[in-house]
This record gives sequence, structure tokens and C-alpha cells, in this order.
Amino acid sequence: MSNQRRPLIAGNWKMNGLRSTARALADEIATLRKSQPDSAFDMLICPPFTVMETVGSVIENSGVFLGAQACHTALSGAHTGDISPVMLKDAGCAHVIVGHSERRMDHSENDSHVLAQAVAAIEQDIIAIICVGETESERESGKAKDVVRAQINGSVPANATAGNTVIAYEPVWAIGTGKVATPDDVQEIHADIRKTLASQLGQDIADGMRILYGGSMKPGNAKELIALADVDGGLIGGASLKAEDFWAIAQSCPSQ
Repeated sequence: MSNQRRPLIAGNWKMNGLRSTARALADEIATLRKSQPDSAFDMLICPPFTVMETVGSVIENSGVFLGAQACHTALSGAHTGDISPVMLKDAGCAHVIVGHSERRMDHSENDSHVLAQAVAAIEQDIIAIICVGETESERESGKAKDVVRAQINGSVPANATAGNTVIAYEPVWAIGTGKVATPDDVQEIHADIRKTLASQLGQDIADGMRILYGGSMKPGNAKELIALADVDGGLIGGASLKAEDFWAIAQSCPSQ
């Protein structure tokens, strides 16, 4: 990774956690983060909506940021079961994940939906973590770069900056499967993402924007992946549900 980009270690808890377990996990993570307040990385956890208040109160003033896993495009209204970016801001969220492959598949969200969600989040001063990535069949057919480029072009707002947007590359075939793209493959896609961002937003913005890897990063492979020139941290799924594993991944970030 580049010295000009501060690593971000983001935990996506997905649909996991009750109040008791979420409180305990958040407390462990907060305690670890407070033990190294000057560490050269940012930490973020994105719990389910039902435990957001619990987690937020535990990590307050710890240096760990609070985020959400999704948001609606509207600020309020008749949208049963949805959460608006205004509500996220009110709950203390600094970030929101949009376009995760599980949302794209489970809720039929496409690039235009993701774009609208990112725009809505950014308008509320919430950092949008925009997810992109190809399926196994798309990779095997040689279309990985084309798929990811199309998602970047279709999902990233025109006013995206290094301050309001993060990109997460999550090869769909590597999420929760234990499969991990090779370091060469990861760097190749990340470099192409940065090149695509440069074409869309300008080289200066592309050079400053963080691109996370989100396909089964864990303590055993984090150091090698984060050391890659265009990898600026990780969007962590399963490993973020164990404080010691999540912290070990964060400790893989180089000192600045």
C-alpha cells in the first residue's frame, strides 16, 4: 500500500450478533484499539441495525468507527424495513457499506441502486464503502476486469473523493468460501480499479482513494495482501467476529 493512504480495517458483521454477544465483541475490539491509540490504521465495525446503539455506546471514544451495512436512498418516507442515511447519521455512523454482493444478489440491487445509495450517504457526510467484484464464472471466462470496471463506472458518484468514498474489491467467489485470490490477482484488479477511478475522477483523487480487499482476508494472509501497492486495508467478514483475529489483521498494517 502507499504511504499516502491510511489503511482501513473494516469489519462487516453481516447478520450476526445479539445484544449480549455484540456488546462483548465490541468491548474487546474497543479495548484493543485503545491499547494502541496511535496505530497507523483506522478501524471500523458495521454491526446489524438491531445492535447498532449497543455497539455505538461501547466503542464511543475508543477510536473505532461505527458503520452500517446498507442504507436507503430516501431520507424518510413509506419504505417499510429500510433505514435512511439520516437515521444512520443520527445513530453515529461514519460509514456505510453499499453494493455488497450479498445485497446485489439477495435484494436485486444493481449499479444504479448502489450509485443512488452512495450519493444519499455522501450527502449526509457519511463515507460510502462501495463494493465491486466478479463471480467465479465471470472470472473463469476472463471477464473479471470488465465486470469490475462496469461496476465502478456505474456505482461511483461523480462527486466521489478520497474523503467521502472507499472502494472494496470483493471477488464474489471468495466471500465466506475460504478461497482467496492470489496476491498477483488482487494487485492486478486493484491497480485496474485505480486506473478506472483515474479515468472517471482524475488521477489525484484515484491516488488518494482507499481500495480494500474483501475476499476471505484473515490473520494468515492479511500482511501479504495489505503490503500490495494498491491494497489499503480490508473489508473483513467472518474474521471480524473474533476480536483477536480482527485485531491481528489490523496489526498486519505497516507502520507509517
